Amino acid sequence: MRTRVKICGFTTVDEAVYAANLGVDAIGLVFYPQSPRNVSFKQAIEIVASLPAFTTVVALFVDETETIIRQVLNNIAIDCLQFHGHETPQACRLYNKPYIKALPMRETTNITQLAIDYHDASALLLDAYHPQEKGGTGESFDWNLMPKQCNLPIILAGGLNPENAKQAIIKVNPYALDVSSGVEIKKGIKERAKMTAFISEVNQSNQT
Repeated sequence: MRTRVKICGFTTVDEAVYAANLGVDAIGLVFYPQSPRNVSFKQAIEIVASLPAFTTVVALFVDETETIIRQVLNNIAIDCLQFHGHETPQACRLYNKPYIKALPMRETTNITQLAIDYHDASALLLDAYHPQEKGGTGESFDWNLMPKQCNLPIILAGGLNPENAKQAIIKVNPYALDVSSGVEIKKGIKERAKMTAFISEVNQSNQT
């Protein structure tokens, strides 16, 4: 099975298009005002309009209101929603859109039960737990906490970079990798060399 790649937190057209041309499967746009990667409607519209065909656009929200989410969906061509807060399964289902539920990984996290609760999710995204920040911290979690089996596709996030992408695929064999800070110069600004190296590592792993 080919491991997919999502790069999250784009704020500029040029870097998003560069990533798409590298063959990234999805780009993530953050609609969370507290994040340094937050994009305005204007930024998001420009980025999405510039992308080539077959690039999935994922909109990330953190405990956002239904009103704001619908405003985003009404104005921007979003393919998939990603919920990174405490959203209930019912809240995730309101929009008739494929959705990903992000889960902070701790020893007490019950993935089996959460896969039942969010049974109609397109995937579960497993990320490092942080008491304040919601993703993009550059921190990883103990991959031994990953479930051996799950009824839903698993996206691995948290502390990924070109140096450990191959190791993550070999050890965890996830459906996809989600990277943000690991391919940045600074928060919100992607580095082309790092994105190229990351995709190259994943592609090499997919060929073995």
